[in-house]
Amino acid sequence: MGIPQPAFYIFKCEQSAPPGMPKPSCVTPDTQDLFQYTAQKLMKEGIMMTAPIVRTSCMNRCAQGPIMLIEPGHTMYVGLNKEKIDRIIEEHIVGGNVVEEYVIDSEMWDAPISPADAKKQMGM
Repeated sequence: MGIPQPAFYIFKCEQSAPPGMPKPSCVTPDTQDLFQYTAQKLMKEGIMMTAPIVRTSCMNRCAQGPIMLIEPGHTMYVGLNKEKIDRIIEEHIVGGNVVEEYVIDSEMWDAPISPADAKKQMGM
């Protein structure tokens, strides 16, 4: 018998822009503890093995940050804070229901692009 696969993967953007950069950042002095907070919440709930959190670099949704992506389901949550993270863990990860009011606006999160189409857009 093997090790069980996780039911979810939580990808948390941990990109921080250097001071003076014009675009916002998912990690600021006010939000730098959200990754650790999420990991500790998952551990306290006893569900880290079924929903590990993974640090990522920029996912190109800087203006909506802090953000995290939950797979499966390709669900991106935006404007995170500790209260939202608590609710996402309770309702989405434990309860199986997407917290729609925290999901990225559809005009900022279109359908996935294939590698072939991405290459075309890059002129390749």
